[in-house]
Amino acid sequence: MENYRLKVFRTVAKSLSFTKASRELFITQPAITKNIQLLENEVGLRLFNRSGNKIYLTEEGTVLLNYTNKLNKLEMELENELNFFRELPAGNLRLGCSTTIAQYVIPPILSIFKKKFSEVKLSLLSGNTEQVANILLKGEIDLGIVEGKIKNKDIRYIKFVSDELVPTISFKSDLYNRNEISLKELESIPLILRERGSGTLEVLELAFKSKGINFSKLNILMYLGSTEAIKHYLECDSCLSFISTRAINAELKSGALKKLRIRNFIIKRNFEFITLQGLHSSKLVLKFIETAKKFYN
Repeated sequence: MENYRLKVFRTVAKSLSFTKASRELFITQPAITKNIQLLENEVGLRLFNRSGNKIYLTEEGTVLLNYTNKLNKLEMELENELNFFRELPAGNLRLGCSTTIAQYVIPPILSIFKKKFSEVKLSLLSGNTEQVANILLKGEIDLGIVEGKIKNKDIRYIKFVSDELVPTISFKSDLYNRNEISLKELESIPLILRERGSGTLEVLELAFKSKGINFSKLNILMYLGSTEAIKHYLECDSCLSFISTRAINAELKSGALKKLRIRNFIIKRNFEFITLQGLHSSKLVLKFIETAKKFYN
């Protein structure tokens, strides 16, 4: 349904290469050049600047690319919607998940959804909560699932499932033979935490603040970019971290890691779906949300 010249333009603009675009579209390079020339004549503007073997988008080309991307996204949404009327759900569903969810929560849902809607092409990007929110705002994903909240009026949150962050140590810790510690003790214990921008760190900071604890005065050894990195580090060191209870089932069973309790201190949070505020969610997005909630609830 997409205008073919716009498709050629978008492909060239993505790679900034006529050669790569011809390979991707399975047409000759002269055909690529001809389509771009016809489009430039049609709009009456130069869309690319050429310098030797390199090409660059002009300011006008950048504006056209932004609108072309929006048109392409709307076309995909339209095709997805029409497929439901045909009772043959198909199309593309682009997901973005924060790291913990991508690794420990979403895989069984992807499997169930794919078996139910085999014609749907699923893709998944992962990062911390801030990164997932940013790619949603850029229109690069249709649905995000995160573990923290970004203060942005353009993002709508839908509750998914609850989670708990638990104090976790390895058998190398001096605390391994204990089951409980106090908040006062925690202030001096070496900590390994998730990186800035992660939902986990945001939840931790708010939890400590609610108890009147100055986060900056804790004994934080380092920040790491994933739960897996933290688990492996814990197994080599005597420090402590706060990890999703969903992420350590195997390690708890093997004895490699152990949960502690902190008196009068429980850290609960929610995993949440995020969509763009004011934007109608496609039937594919709604079906995925329905599938995920049904699986966990």
